[in-house]
Amino acid sequence: MAGRLSIDNFWAVIPAGGAGTRLWPLSREAAPKFLRDLTGSGRSLLQETYDRLQVLTQDRFLVVTGAVHQEAVLEQLPQLEGCVLAEPTPRDSMAAIGLAAAVLELRDPDAVMGSFAADHVITRAKKFTEAVRTAVAVARDGWLVTLGITPTFPSTAYGYVHGVGELPGHPAARLVDSFVEKPSEAVAQSYLADGGYRWNAGMFVVRPTVLLDLLATWDPEFAATLREIAALGPTSGAERMKELWSRLPKIAVDNAVAEPAASAGKVAVVPAEFGWDDVGDFDSLATLLDAAMTVDSEGPTVLGDSALVRSIDASGLVVPSSGRTIAVVGLEDIVVVDTPDAVLVTTRARAQQVKQIVASLKAENLDTLT
Repeated sequence: MAGRLSIDNFWAVIPAGGAGTRLWPLSREAAPKFLRDLTGSGRSLLQETYDRLQVLTQDRFLVVTGAVHQEAVLEQLPQLEGCVLAEPTPRDSMAAIGLAAAVLELRDPDAVMGSFAADHVITRAKKFTEAVRTAVAVARDGWLVTLGITPTFPSTAYGYVHGVGELPGHPAARLVDSFVEKPSEAVAQSYLADGGYRWNAGMFVVRPTVLLDLLATWDPEFAATLREIAALGPTSGAERMKELWSRLPKIAVDNAVAEPAASAGKVAVVPAEFGWDDVGDFDSLATLLDAAMTVDSEGPTVLGDSALVRSIDASGLVVPSSGRTIAVVGLEDIVVVDTPDAVLVTTRARAQQVKQIVASLKAENLDTLT
C-alpha cells in the first residue's frame, strides 16, 4: 500500500514546536500537545501526523523540534533516528521550515517538501492524500502551494487565504492574491459568503530551493544563514550552528515568505476538505471528541478514564489525568482538567483565555507549572 501511494522525491517536514498554552495544564513546555494523545486513539498527535504522511513519503522525513524535545520525539518515533533536526532555541516557523529546506536542497535536488504541523488533527485521510498529491504536482512547476481548508463556519480564530482564479495548467488549484489575519466575526461571515476564502492551516508544499529563493528576495541574509547552517558538519559544526542560529529572526513563514510572495503572484492554493482541526483550545478539543463519538452518552465528554468521572446534570469536557475521582454537578459546558500538580476549571466559551493563566505563572517565575 505504501509503495503504491508514495510520491517520488516527496519529503514530509514536520515542525514540532510550541507549548500549546491554551491546553494548559494538559500541555506543558516540557510535554507539549504534539506529544500527547488528544484523540483517544492511543497515538500522540505527532505519531498520527507521521502515520498519515508515511504512506506518501515512506522514509523521507525531517522533524524539526527544540533540542529539549528531541529525545521525546525519538522515543515516540524511533524509526526517525537521524531524521530529527534540533533547534538550539525557538525561532518560529520560518527558521524551522527554512532549515529543513536548506538540508533537503543539499540532500535531494529533485525534492518537493510538504510542511505539516505535528499538532493538528485530520479525520479524512483519503481526502488529505488527494490534496497533497495535487499540491505536489503544482509545486513541481515552481509554485509555493498552500492547502486551504474550506471553512465550515465563520471562524475568528484562523487566518484566511484568498484565491482569485484558476491556476493555468492546474484546474484544481487557485492563484492566491493575499493572506488575511484573524478577522472580526462580521468579516469572517463575509468571507464565508464570498466563497473564495479558505482557512490558512499553515500547510505548505514547495521545492526547497523555491522557498529559500523566495526568502532571499525579502531577506537575503536569512536565507544565506540557513544555507550555511545546512552545510555544516554534524559534529564539528555544532557550536557554529548555535552561533548562526541565534542570529536568525523570529518570524513565521506566513509573514516572512507567504504573504509577500502572494502579493507578487507566486503562491497557489489547493482547496481541501479533509476534516482539519488545530486543536487550539479545550472548546475545539471537546468539539473534536464529540464528533468522533459513535455512541451517544449523558454527561460531559471524557478524555481518559471515564470511570473516574461522576456527573449529574452536567455537560462539557473532563480530563482526569491525576487518578483522582472528579464529580461535576449542575454545570453546563464546563471544562475540568485535573493533573497531578494543577487543576483547571473553566467553560468552553472562555477556553481561549487559558493562555493568560500560563502568562501569569511565567510572570511569577513558576516555571515548573508551565
